[in-house]
Amino acid sequence: MRVSDLPLSERFVDHFADRGIRELYPPQTAAVEAGICGGANVVAAMPTASGKTFVAELALLTADGPGLYVCPLRALAREKYEAFAALPGVDVAISTGDFDAAGEELAGHDVVVATSEKVDSAIRNGAAWVDDLACVVVDEVHLLGAARRGPTLEVTLATLRRRIPALQVVALSATVDNPEAIADWLDATLVESDWRPVDLRTGVCVGGAVTFDDGTELRVDVDDGGSDAGDEPPDTADADDGPDATAITAALVADAVAAGAQCLAFVRSRTEAAALADRLADEGFAEAMGITAAADDVADAVAEIDGTMTGQDLADCLRRGVAFHHAGLRADHRAAVETAFRDRSIACICATPTLAAGVNVPARRVIVRDQKRYTGSSMEWLPTLEVHQMCGRAGRPGLDPYGEAVLVGEASTRESLAERYVDGDPEAVESTLADPASLRTHVLSAIATGFAATEAEILEVFEGTFYARETGAGGLADAVAVAVDDLVAAEMVRRAGDVDTYRLVATPVGETTSKQYVRPETGARIVSGLRTAAEMTDATTLTAFEVICDTPDMQDTYLGNRERAEMYRFARANAGQLTTGMTDPDDFEGWLESVKTARILDEWIGGATVETLVEEYRLGPGDLDSRVERAEWLLSAAEALADTVDLAVPAVTRARARL
Repeated sequence: MRVSDLPLSERFVDHFADRGIRELYPPQTAAVEAGICGGANVVAAMPTASGKTFVAELALLTADGPGLYVCPLRALAREKYEAFAALPGVDVAISTGDFDAAGEELAGHDVVVATSEKVDSAIRNGAAWVDDLACVVVDEVHLLGAARRGPTLEVTLATLRRRIPALQVVALSATVDNPEAIADWLDATLVESDWRPVDLRTGVCVGGAVTFDDGTELRVDVDDGGSDAGDEPPDTADADDGPDATAITAALVADAVAAGAQCLAFVRSRTEAAALADRLADEGFAEAMGITAAADDVADAVAEIDGTMTGQDLADCLRRGVAFHHAGLRADHRAAVETAFRDRSIACICATPTLAAGVNVPARRVIVRDQKRYTGSSMEWLPTLEVHQMCGRAGRPGLDPYGEAVLVGEASTRESLAERYVDGDPEAVESTLADPASLRTHVLSAIATGFAATEAEILEVFEGTFYARETGAGGLADAVAVAVDDLVAAEMVRRAGDVDTYRLVATPVGETTSKQYVRPETGARIVSGLRTAAEMTDATTLTAFEVICDTPDMQDTYLGNRERAEMYRFARANAGQLTTGMTDPDDFEGWLESVKTARILDEWIGGATVETLVEEYRLGPGDLDSRVERAEWLLSAAEALADTVDLAVPAVTRARARL
C-alpha cells in the first residue's frame, strides 16, 4: 500500500515522501485495513522500529477533530512533539508538568502531546478541552502493568472513554503475551505483528562465541588482561567460566565498531554504565570511525552544561567516541548523548535499561551484559519484555542490513538465557489498579471531581478499567470499601447523611489534595507537618523541606553506610527545626533519607552549587534536578493546603520563593 493511496491531503503525502516514506510497512497496512483512518479503535502490538509513529500520525491526521498523544516519558513526549510539529499545517502543543492546572491553554490545538499524569491532573482540575477530543493515541500501552504509572494510565483511558463515547482510541505496544485482552478492553481491532524492517538475530555469548537464533555464529577475540574485578557483576564472575562479562562486552563492542557499526551496551546500574564507558574510551573508537571532530564538538557542548564531575567524565568519554546514559544525568546531558548517537558522532552508549523504553536510539548491535538487577533485597531476573525492548533497539532501518542482540552469559547459564529471553514470550500485561495506595488516589479523585458519591458509583467509574475487564467489577468492591474507609480516617472524605443514604463528599483538604495531584498520604502528611510547623516558634526552610520530603511523592535519596551516622548527627543537632521527633518514625531509615533530601534542598537555596552538592552527597546532577522540580511542586501543594486549613507557615513560602 502506498502513502498516496491513503485519505491524506497532498501536503502530508509530500511531507512523508520528502522523508522517504512512500510505501507502508506490512503492520502499517494492517492498521489501515483495520480502520485506523476511519475512526476505528486499534491496538497495534508491533516490534520497535516497525513504524508505530506513522500509525499514530495516520490516526491523528485523519481524526474528525483534535487529537491527544499520550506517552510515558517527558523525553519521549518531546521527541514526538517535534515529529508532529514538523507536519505541515498541524498546530501541536506539549504539556508534561504543572499538575495543579487544567491546562486550558491546550484547547484549540490540532494535537496535544502529554504524559498520562498530565492528562489525569487536567481532568481533576476541570479541563474542558478534553471533551473536544476525537482521537487519543496511547504509546507504550503495555505500561498498564507498571506499578505506579499503570493505574493512572488505566483510569485516565477509562475516564476519557466514559466522557467521550465516540472517542477513537489507538493503543501502541511492544509485543506482549496478551494483546488480545487489551484490544478487548478497548473494543479495538488487534493488529499483531513480529515484522521488522531490519532482520534481528538474537544470541547468547559465552567466552567469545555467540550462537544466534538463526543458526549463525560469531566469534570475537576477548582480551581479559585489562579486566578489573570491581567492574564485574557479582553474580557472574567465575574464573572457571573464562573471560568475565565486562571483557566479553568490550570485545563485542570493539568488533562491531571495527565494522563501522554503532553499539548499545546495557548494564544494571549507573556506576557500571560509567565504568564500562570509561573502559571502552581507551579503545580509540573515535579515530576508528572517523568521528574525532564531531565527538570533540559534542564533548565541548556537554562540558559547558555544568561543572560537575559527572558532566566532565561524560565529556571525556564523548571526546573518545563513547558515552554513558542513565537517570542520574541531567536532561540536557541525556539529550546531547541521544542526539549525538543518532548523528553517528558516538560509537557506543553504555546505558541502564531505562534507555530501552525511551527515545529512538537504534544501533547495529545491542549487548545486554546484565540480565539481573538488585531489587532491594535480592538479585532478580529482568522481565522478558524489558530485555526484548533492549534487543529491539538493534538494527537501523536504511543503515543496517541486520540487527544483532547479544546476551552475555556463561556456559552454565547459556540454556536458561536462551529459554528465557531468546525463545521466551514476554509477560502478560496485568492491571495494578488494586494496589491500595494507587486505589486510594483514584478513589479520592473520583469523589473530589464529582464523578462518584457512593461506593456503587465509584465502581461504576472503574467498570471501564482494564482491571474490571480482567477480574470483574466485583473484584474491586472490597478494595474500594477499604479505600473509602482509609480516606475517611485520613479526613480526606466524609460521609454526609444517615447510615443508609449517605453520600461521599471530599473534605476541603481532600479536594485540594486531589487538585494538587498529590497522593492522599502526601496530603495528610503535609497537613500534619504544617500544623506542627505553625506551632513552632521559628520554623525554617529546613522545616518546610522536611515536611514535603517525608512524603511518598518525593523520590528517595540513597543513604550510604558512610553517611548514615553523619545524617543522624545532623537530625539530632537540628531537631528543633524538624516536625518529626527522632523516636517517632516507624521507618527511621526512610525518614533519615528524607532528612538528607531536605538538607540538600536547604543547602541548594542557601547558595550551594550543583558541583558541591553532587560531590558532597554522592548523587547525580540529574537527581538534584528532579528533587528540585519535585520540591517546587510539593511546596506549591503545601501552600494550597495551608490556605485550605487556614494556617500561616511563612517558611513554606520562603522555601518556594528561593527554590
